[in-house]
Amino acid sequence: MVDAPEAAAGHRVTPDGRYFVVRERLWRLSDPELESGERERLVARLMNARRAVGAAKMSEDKIAMRKARAEVDASKRLLGERGPVWWNDGAPDYNRHMVRTTPYAVWFEGLGQKG
Repeated sequence: MVDAPEAAAGHRVTPDGRYFVVRERLWRLSDPELESGERERLVARLMNARRAVGAAKMSEDKIAMRKARAEVDASKRLLGERGPVWWNDGAPDYNRHMVRTTPYAVWFEGLGQKG
């Protein structure tokens, strides 16, 4: 099993290290090949974008909201959490799928608790 990145702390991580589970849904982890400094920079960028989404919601600024959400998406793509998968073995992407509908279902059921 791959060590769980800090972003997945407290959540179950699939044995292959590709996803973490929240409320029985799979969420893709960031690319483990990213260098530490680059990962930190991209996570900071993502957090700034998420704060901008919150500020846009508070101000009800639709243009700012579109820009902030685009920045969240761009940051997640650079981290490898969205867009093309970062693994190269041909396995499909199950990001945002319910774990019970994926090949990870047996693994998850074997944990005996919710994730």
